[in-house]
Amino acid sequence: MRKNLGAEYSPLYFLASLGSGGIAVSFFMFLMFMVNHEGRPIPVFEDIQAALVAGGPAVVTLIAVSCAGILWYAFQHYRLLLWNIKEYNMFRGNEAFDRLKSSDAEVQLMAIPLTYAMAINVMFILGAVFVPGLWSVVEYLFPFAMLGFLLVGGYAGVIFLVFFSRVIAYGNFDCERNNSLSQMLSVFAFSMVGVGMSAAAAMSHNVISSGLGIILASFFAAIAVTFGVIKIVLGFRSMLSNGVNYEASVSLWIVIPILTILGITVNRVSMGLVHNFGMEIHPWFHVIVFSVLIAVQVLFGMLGYTVMKQLGYFKEFIGGGGKSVVTYAAICPGVAFFVLGNFLINKGLVAADFIDKFSIGYFLLYIPLLVIQVQTIRVLLKLNRKLLSV
Repeated sequence: MRKNLGAEYSPLYFLASLGSGGIAVSFFMFLMFMVNHEGRPIPVFEDIQAALVAGGPAVVTLIAVSCAGILWYAFQHYRLLLWNIKEYNMFRGNEAFDRLKSSDAEVQLMAIPLTYAMAINVMFILGAVFVPGLWSVVEYLFPFAMLGFLLVGGYAGVIFLVFFSRVIAYGNFDCERNNSLSQMLSVFAFSMVGVGMSAAAAMSHNVISSGLGIILASFFAAIAVTFGVIKIVLGFRSMLSNGVNYEASVSLWIVIPILTILGITVNRVSMGLVHNFGMEIHPWFHVIVFSVLIAVQVLFGMLGYTVMKQLGYFKEFIGGGGKSVVTYAAICPGVAFFVLGNFLINKGLVAADFIDKFSIGYFLLYIPLLVIQVQTIRVLLKLNRKLLSV
């Protein structure tokens, strides 16, 4: 890997780590929805072990591929996270960092807490899948997990307030040059903290832990939605007047992971309300929520693809010789669509008895998701070779 980038470094390199963590999560989806874990909200080591003993060749292959994918991309996630921390610490002593802090590009720093929140999520998955007996003490872990997400959320809040208060107090925010959705990175970070908080809301049977998870998840989701509306209006206003920023045109896809995270947050909060507070929610509620969110994802996906295709973005920055760290923003949308598609199929259509699990229709719905997952992995490998290899 490249080292000592100095002034060439950008906090957006954290998105390389984020993308690997997201792909690890995508492999976990197969275990989540295809391995029996009755009595538990997620599959754990004991469930996977039982499935390996009782399952046929197809099940064993599925588990082996999923676990290998989780391990490899979790390793890449933490490896790139450590690399980024080292490079960022050196970058902070550079004049380029001072210029970043005094410009609209300061929002790029939000990629740091965003990736830290993903690191906690990946750690939770690794513990559940590979640590025997962990679920027996999980109630003791939820408070620490929430504390971790709260610290990350506080860090994100400080970064955002320093930046946003500066541009509101003194102006100088260049609306014409912010002709993309790159400012939505802050919304992405807050929504990631919110979905982390919602894990305790859904999975804890302690009403205090679950209740705090619901409150804190709602808190960060509300912040994300509020600033999401503001920044998406500003971004489109500038794009309609000036056209999209060529290099940052991939930011049109940032809405996709934000919607996935908010959708999972809604699902987890509703689970906590049902399990711990006596609320009744019809299964079709989740079908509608996930369908609406996926419809908007498809809209932004097709819009972004058409715009970037017209501009020649893919030929230049993915298939060609163009190098831009912003291109790592193309990874999370693919992961996010795959993940939300899993939730629509399993937490929505199967739970509502609209389709049968493991039926022909069930597997047909997975075909486009698998295509997107494979293509996302291919793009990540290309970007790593182009931007990170010596």
